[in-house]
Amino acid sequence: MERSNQPEAVSSVLKVFNILSALAEQKEIGVSELSQRLMMSKATTYRFLQTMKTLGYVEQEGEADKYALTLKLFEVGAKALEHVDLIKLANREMETVHKVTQETLHLGSLEENAIIYLHKIDSSYQLRMYSRIGRRNPLYSTAIGKVLMSDLPKQEVYELLKDVEFVKHTERTHANIDELWDELCIVREQHFGEDNEEQEPGLRCIAVPVYDRFDKAIAAVSMSFPVIRFDEKKKSEYVALLHTAGRNISLALGCKNYPV
Repeated sequence: MERSNQPEAVSSVLKVFNILSALAEQKEIGVSELSQRLMMSKATTYRFLQTMKTLGYVEQEGEADKYALTLKLFEVGAKALEHVDLIKLANREMETVHKVTQETLHLGSLEENAIIYLHKIDSSYQLRMYSRIGRRNPLYSTAIGKVLMSDLPKQEVYELLKDVEFVKHTERTHANIDELWDELCIVREQHFGEDNEEQEPGLRCIAVPVYDRFDKAIAAVSMSFPVIRFDEKKKSEYVALLHTAGRNISLALGCKNYPV
């Protein structure tokens, strides 16, 4: 007879999750092996498995004494992720970065052949960049745009930009897709993108990706600086802060393989 100092209901919940964890570690397992591993009686283990089978979380391999998880847990998790508030998650991480840098931070995503700002935290300094939530900017001249495109195959990038006019916002703006693609290859390798006075004179920007549970870049977080406040020696520190934010947001969205 198993003993527990936990109330009976709590003890039962713990047993259920212990069974789920054990089943998750291998494709299928028998009642005897499972009961031994969890130090539960065979009768109790069997009773819990049958209840979980009835609820659809466990399946029995034919008439054999083998049990395995179904995809119902995945379905439950997927539904939960559908209700995750990206902006709420991002704001928490962006606030952390802002406390350190005091600079402007944006959350942006891809909308047709441009980026759109979903969220913003303003710089604490008087000299700051002008932007607003809902504003669109070009993909080819923004750090967020470069990060999002770097996650796409070359053919898809060319298709995305085929009807886009490469307006020379500054003398540093890319002139065409081929020139841009060379930089996107670098962005893909280093996992961050930069806008070095390409969208606005006197403004620099660094961005990192945010991934969903399918490891697809669905958004990007960026930090913007007037060039007079940008310290090249601290760039690696800025990138690391942004990567921490991007990783934490991605993890909350179900991404387990953030690349940095």
